[in-house]
Order: sequence, then C-alpha cells, then structure tokens
Amino acid sequence: MRYAPFLICLAAASPALADSPVIERVTATQTGSDWQFDVTLSHPDTGWDHYADGWRVLDMQGTELGLRVLAHPHEHEQPFTRSLSGVRIPNGTSQVQIQARCIVDGWGAQTVTVTLP
Repeated sequence: MRYAPFLICLAAASPALADSPVIERVTATQTGSDWQFDVTLSHPDTGWDHYADGWRVLDMQGTELGLRVLAHPHEHEQPFTRSLSGVRIPNGTSQVQIQARCIVDGWGAQTVTVTLP
C-alpha cells in the first residue's frame, strides 16, 4: 500500500482515544408540565474504577436542565436504559441535547439532539 507509512505515523502521533459512553437511544415523554427522558447507553464498563456514571439533559445553548447520576457500573448489562423524570423544559423549547459522562474521562464530546414531540 502506497499510504501505509503515513497512516502508521499518523496513528502513532495520535493520542489514545478514550471509550466515551455512547448514547444509543433517547425517548422523551411529556407528563403535565414536566418531561421524562429514557436514555439507553453503552460503555465498556470494567467495574468501579471505570464506568458510565451519568447523563444530562441540556438546552441547545448548553444549560443543564436535568442530571441522571448512575451510582454503579453496568459491566454485565450493556446497553442499559435509565430514566429521569420531573425535568422542566422552558416553554417554546423544541429541542434538547443529551450528553453522557464516564467516571474516568468525564463528559463525552458526543451529544444527541432530541426533538420534543
């Protein structure tokens, strides 16, 4: 392969990428004036030293509207779904973002945009 040496050098020069939690699915349901979010995550949890430890609901400007803390690893349950109810969404808001966190690597770069029904 003609480009193989370049690719090898590029890979050697790149920092190791962490395994951030992946947001697999999000369901948003309105109940009265509040919302419930059901979020399915996958992450290569290895135990108490490295696991997905939360996710949050953000408005489109990045303001946190709700936080779901995950209190333990899910190394034998992948992917897994957890819910957060009682989230107040400001009137006129049509989209929010979901962002997941890992106890080692912090908040992931990935956000998933959810259009509210």
